[in-house]
Amino acid sequence: MGFKWAPKQQLFVAPKWTPAREDFCLEFAGEIDPEMTTIAERAEAKAERLDALADKRDSESNAFMKAADDLSQAFYMGQPILVGHHSERKARKTQERMHNAMDKSVRAAKLVQYWQWKAAGVERFANMKNNPRVRANRIKTLLADLRECQRTLNHAAMCLKFWEKATSDEAIEKFSGMHLKSGSLCYWDHQRAFREGKMTAQELRDISMRNSQAIIDNQSRRRWIDHILNRLAYERDLLGSVERYEGELTPVILQGFAREHGAHKPQGKASERGFELTSSVTLPLHLANSTTLDLSADEWRDLMQAVGYTVPAKKPGLPPILNFRAEELVSPSRGYNDQERKFRQVEMTKAEYSAVHKESRWVENSVCGNFRFKVAPDPEYKGPGYSAPRVAVFLTDSKVHPAPDGFKAQTEAA
Repeated sequence: MGFKWAPKQQLFVAPKWTPAREDFCLEFAGEIDPEMTTIAERAEAKAERLDALADKRDSESNAFMKAADDLSQAFYMGQPILVGHHSERKARKTQERMHNAMDKSVRAAKLVQYWQWKAAGVERFANMKNNPRVRANRIKTLLADLRECQRTLNHAAMCLKFWEKATSDEAIEKFSGMHLKSGSLCYWDHQRAFREGKMTAQELRDISMRNSQAIIDNQSRRRWIDHILNRLAYERDLLGSVERYEGELTPVILQGFAREHGAHKPQGKASERGFELTSSVTLPLHLANSTTLDLSADEWRDLMQAVGYTVPAKKPGLPPILNFRAEELVSPSRGYNDQERKFRQVEMTKAEYSAVHKESRWVENSVCGNFRFKVAPDPEYKGPGYSAPRVAVFLTDSKVHPAPDGFKAQTEAA
């Protein structure tokens, strides 16, 4: 089942949870209790074990160093080895033992640094895992896994609806080669058997419906979804409480909420009760075991808070593109220098501006950041087009906007 023995912790461990491993543990133990230790507590325990190893190697290094120092006393004051003397053999043996003790001391000292580095790495990893930004990214990954599981269920439900409508042999033959955005309506080997005459149209329909229903009823996938939801609840609890959304609810907000949790093309609209959310297939079970969910505004807010959904902040819109007369317009620096860029203004018609290649015309931000203006190559330039200077464009046959405060005087003079 993929379990490995961890001798220091005196337990078996598997790299990840699966339904099969859970069943295996339940068969042996009867029940599973949660381990109520945090990442920080586990990291602290592991760091203590590594620090103990470092202390042990440090003691060994000191012991070997002392032994080498004691053996070196035989060569005090540079006592040489007397070749041919009866003490030569003992002296060389002592020298060899001294060198071996010194090598062992050096190796133990290096292991001290290694285990200290490992202990520091464990602490850094725990701090990284507890970082709010890392935890938020982990929540995004879990939501992507949830949508992937839910996407398989949505596809199976759509296939089942298609095959329920296909009652004639002609419709079955047509559907056998169809592909939805989420996948094909039947398995390739079944489609090939039907094309080769090894399977009748009704047999193809029946087996495709059974396969779709089996995917919908698959308990393993349901348990995976429950597991992901439990992990999401755990991560969100450690990240902090989710604030209740008190802003104005709209169908667009509810559609985004449902899509994040795996709903298939949800459609929201106002209803007598509040807001109604519908989908062509069953909505995710942790939202509603139905294709329709009609709740009041407060109930929607409570549901979003319960599943940990935060309405994304509205992104600021781009400044408007203004069309007014001015001698020149200025845009901020692009970063390669600190100089502002000035664009002389020329007049063009909409047709002339559209005739310019799309890669040669664009929109620039004004230096004040309150508006944008159109830019194109200078039509009066006689040299190669790629080296033509860029100019600001005033469209003569387009709507003229009021000039900003700094350009009113220029507009009146023109």
